[in-house]
Order: sequence, then C-alpha cells, then structure tokens
Amino acid sequence: MKLFKTPKGNIIYTNNQAYKLPETDLNTLLNNDNLIQDLQDFINDTNRISLSEKELNTIALAPIKNQEVWAAGVTYYRSKTARMEESKGSGGSSFYDKVYEAERPELFFKSTAQRVCGPGENVRIRKDSLWSVPEPELTLVVSSSKKIIGYTVGNDMSARDIEGENPLYLPQAKSYTGSAALGPCIYITNEPLNLHAQISLSIFRKEKKAFEGHTTVAEIKRSFSELIEFLFSEMDFPIGCFLMTGTGIVPADDFTLKVNDRIEISIDGIGTLINEVGI
Repeated sequence: MKLFKTPKGNIIYTNNQAYKLPETDLNTLLNNDNLIQDLQDFINDTNRISLSEKELNTIALAPIKNQEVWAAGVTYYRSKTARMEESKGSGGSSFYDKVYEAERPELFFKSTAQRVCGPGENVRIRKDSLWSVPEPELTLVVSSSKKIIGYTVGNDMSARDIEGENPLYLPQAKSYTGSAALGPCIYITNEPLNLHAQISLSIFRKEKKAFEGHTTVAEIKRSFSELIEFLFSEMDFPIGCFLMTGTGIVPADDFTLKVNDRIEISIDGIGTLINEVGI
C-alpha cells in the first residue's frame, strides 16, 4: 500500500486502485502504529477515484508535514571509503573508518519539514561548494513509539568538499535550503522490507546519462532498529520523524553536480524520486 500526499488530499494506492482519504491529518496518520489496518477502512467504492499510479506520481508532494528529518552516515562500505577519500587532506579520514566499526552510529539532523523538496521540485547545491553530489537513501518513517510506519525515497544532498575540508563542517555540508528531498510516496507495510530491493541513482545532464549506480538494502551495515534506538535514546519525537539510512552509492571523485542536472532515485517497491538541480 502506498500513501501519497497531493494537492487533492491524502490518497492511498493499492491493488492498482486509488482511494481518497476523507479529511485526514498527515501528522496523525504518520504517528499511527496501526496505520495499515486503519487505512483498510477507507478502501471502498465511496472513496475510489480514477487516478493511476503514474498520474499520482505527477501530482505528488513531499510526504511530510511537520516531522523532522534525520540522517545516518557511513552505514555502507562505499560511504566509508568515499568519506575517507574526501577528508584525507584534512587528516579526518580515520574518523570515518572508526565510526563504520563503532558501536555508536553517526546520526545528524538533516532538515526541517518546510525545507524538504518534493517530487519535481528543485534541490540545490551550495553556492560555496565546488563538489556536490546527491546521496540516494532509503528513508524510514518512524512513529513516536519507534515503530517503522513506512518507507520512502530520500535524497541527502551533500557538499563533499566542505565536509572533506573538516569533519566539523558536516552540518553546513549537509543542512541547507534545498538539501533534502523525499517522495514520491510512503510505502506502508507490516512486513520486513525486502533486503534485496535495489536502490538506483541516475543523473542526467542535457538529457544524457552522466552517472548511474546501484546497490541493495542488504548492503547496509547497521539494522534499522539499531539506528532508531540510538536516535530515540535521548530525544523524543511527538509526531514521529523521518530517518535517512545512509548511502551505498557515491559518484567518482571527479564528478560534481551542475545546475539543471536531473536526479532520479529509485527503490524497488517504493517508486522513483525525480528532482532537478536549481540555483
């Protein structure tokens, strides 16, 4: 089952049918531990509307209301090697090697809800960065009771040169207007996510593919429950939160995003998040 936030309201899509939810608050929906069971009540002829999943993707908004977006780092081996390479000049490469093996994961604040871009909206590269990349990430939707409500596609835009200059600059490299995107929907399930689900990143420049990479959910080093436990250990999230789980796809060191590049991030079973790079 997929939940779309749209200008027409909140819509669920299941078994090739769309159903418009009556007046519903997204904060309440995403903090409901019994969400998938409760949504079954709305799957009926009264609420059915004539919209395909393709049409829903064209009108989808970022599936978030007031939640905070957090992120985990160095959870894939490829992320570790990339961070070590970009920071070797500053002497910070050992930090990433250590956190990859450490009991405590790297967690950082990514974005407030109002700074999150939805499908079709422009993400940004920092004006003071000469080396920026998108980071495709499976993103957890977590309730206030630490239950995973669903999953969405996330783009964790990153200024590699700024973080590489000094690891203490990570908040500036990671958190700025247009640095996060979510969508196109929230995949809601009570079943464990398929670890063989593929995560793909394609970057197009002037309609030509400039980069392509793939990984799977199985490549993540840490369990979702582990990341959630550390995130919630000294904080509460009264309306839940979104947690990006790290990236296993990092373009080569000679690649940087440019304005007007198109970024397409796909995760099997969830969908494709498409954004262009704006100014």
